Amino acid sequence: MAFPMIPLPGRLLLRAALPLLILSFLSCAPEADAVADAPSSDAAGEVPTFEVDPFWPKELPNRWIIGEVRGLFVDDRDHVWVIHRPGNLTERELWAAQDPPAAECCIAAPPVVEFDPEGNVVQAWGGPPDDPAAGYVWPEPEHGIFLDHQGFVWIAGNTGHQILKFTREGRHVLTIGGADPGEGSNDPTRLGGPAAFAVNPETGELFVADGYINRRVVVYDAGTGEYKRHWGAYGERPEDGELGRYDPDAPPARQFRTAHGIVRSHDGLLYVSDRGNDRVQVFREDGAFVMERRVAPQTRGSGTAFTPALSHDPGQAFLYLMDGTNNKVRVLRRDGLEEVGQFGHAGRHAGQFLRAHVIGVDSEGNVFTGEAGDGKRVQKFRRVR
Repeated sequence: MAFPMIPLPGRLLLRAALPLLILSFLSCAPEADAVADAPSSDAAGEVPTFEVDPFWPKELPNRWIIGEVRGLFVDDRDHVWVIHRPGNLTERELWAAQDPPAAECCIAAPPVVEFDPEGNVVQAWGGPPDDPAAGYVWPEPEHGIFLDHQGFVWIAGNTGHQILKFTREGRHVLTIGGADPGEGSNDPTRLGGPAAFAVNPETGELFVADGYINRRVVVYDAGTGEYKRHWGAYGERPEDGELGRYDPDAPPARQFRTAHGIVRSHDGLLYVSDRGNDRVQVFREDGAFVMERRVAPQTRGSGTAFTPALSHDPGQAFLYLMDGTNNKVRVLRRDGLEEVGQFGHAGRHAGQFLRAHVIGVDSEGNVFTGEAGDGKRVQKFRRVR
């Protein structure tokens, strides 16, 4: 078949444009294939990669706005639960809440917010009870949220001495500890700045990173609140003496500086992020020490090991660690805790972080993050490989 001859000037323009057309095709086609393909198996050892979803979550209803996000958990329905701090929102951010309103927006959302997988708000509840006979004191400032295998919601406050257990709808069920200060890291009846939680569904044991004030992991019966046991760094008895200023060149501290996050693997290991000491320590459920990994120990901010989460493949091959000082997510292999990847950096744009704080993973391997400080937002990072 004969093709019409293109005049010389046209041929020269086509020749000049051809490389750009080829580059455009190559840049578009593989990307589309990568997005369409399902994530590959972690068993093969391929390091997962992510891209931000700038349209998640959807706009909040009721002119709501959220404050510092201090807890995040993805439940077995892939609903994302966050606990934030309405009390940290500024007067300028809450102009609509003034009497009379100073502007059309905004109003603080209740502290506990549940999102569906599409990013819509399902419900929101929490805050100091209206009824003095409610039987509990709401923890302020709020910190930490976890849903157990029975659907109960656990929350706390990082300057308080108690943990509260609620139904999904916000009905109070149980209080562990009390509003008054305890006797330190070896007190079985009071907590000291509990920050994060994990539950073994087979034994019904609740594991708590009790670390903003105390220096321990403490275990309770999740049904009754009965104290079971506790331990400090390296599985040793915790001590509350002065640790001094963090020195990255000194030998690792024998005490937790800030036991800030905890996650339990399917095979019964507990991964505890010791934020102030820039490290992750691993334990068996009886408190036996397994290993540790220091993470960017030369960082001289407020710590690098903020919150851990595990990948959702059957073997949970990867540990995702939120680094709140460097504002990134670090990807570590769970066996040995070798760092093999990272994503994110400081900034205000989608996919960047301001005071990265908490992290969770859904059943499809997508990562969700929450920011404290001036960040005050939740983001979704879709897994693409």
